[in-house]
Amino acid sequence: MLVGFATSDDAAVYRINETQAIVTTVDFITPPVDDPYWFGQIAAANSISDVYAMGARPITALNLVMFPSKQLDMGILKEILRGGNDKVMEAGAVLAGGHTVDDEEPKYGLSVTGLIDPKRVISNASARVGDALVLTKPLGSGVLFNAVRSKRLVLRDIEREILPSVAALNNTAMEVALERSYSLNACTDVTGFGICGHSFEMARGSGLRVELNYAALPFYEYAQEMYRKGETTGSNQDNRDLMAGHLEILPHLVKEQEELLFDPQTSGGLLLSLPESQAEELVEALRLKGVHAVRIGRVVEGTGVAVV
Repeated sequence: MLVGFATSDDAAVYRINETQAIVTTVDFITPPVDDPYWFGQIAAANSISDVYAMGARPITALNLVMFPSKQLDMGILKEILRGGNDKVMEAGAVLAGGHTVDDEEPKYGLSVTGLIDPKRVISNASARVGDALVLTKPLGSGVLFNAVRSKRLVLRDIEREILPSVAALNNTAMEVALERSYSLNACTDVTGFGICGHSFEMARGSGLRVELNYAALPFYEYAQEMYRKGETTGSNQDNRDLMAGHLEILPHLVKEQEELLFDPQTSGGLLLSLPESQAEELVEALRLKGVHAVRIGRVVEGTGVAVV
């Protein structure tokens, strides 16, 4: 076992021989939107992302399905599975089966297996002092999904630009970051714990301090507005509690600005840690490939997370 659960990494890594290791992960979610095909795509991309975050290539996936078959039409389940399968195929992997149970609420995700050279594993616990941090998707999807449920937004408000971003695979971002011209030291994907929570996992695992530049953080359209109107998520307070004693917020932020730091992401972007001298070149290379990349902070001596 090269990577287990000790560092809160995105996936486990088990070495088979000197040149091959398997990467294994599992994740499933409740529907972020009512559209079943979008649900399937987003849930699959969310599950596969953990393999990319380790620097690996996904090869197989198994469906995990919980579905209220006596309450909902089975055509809905067919669309969920179609969305998931399309995303697995886009990743170049194979859907090899799965498991289904009756449940009171739909849930869907994947168990994913990937392959990697054991010498090229990217952990979230290997950032270095002087590294810059690059984020590859905007933040704020959690509050937007809740706003659609509560009717503060309608699906079409987020369907054209935001849902495709959330459902996008992180393969292109990782492929560019792994090119020989970059020295990628650490990586994680930003999901349910929000930008502060996942930055803290990287800081704690690396024994260092992460500084996030609030003015540089990219947010989805409508996200701050929804917090200002009173929308929130069921995870914001838990994510805030997680950071108690480990987070220093230096600028004065109004409530809706601060809440965005704890917004849980579904199928969020990669948080990449690499030498500062390479950061701007990487950001430019990612943008040329259509990735929404932004430099958002740095790694310094110390502990915890600071918002500056």
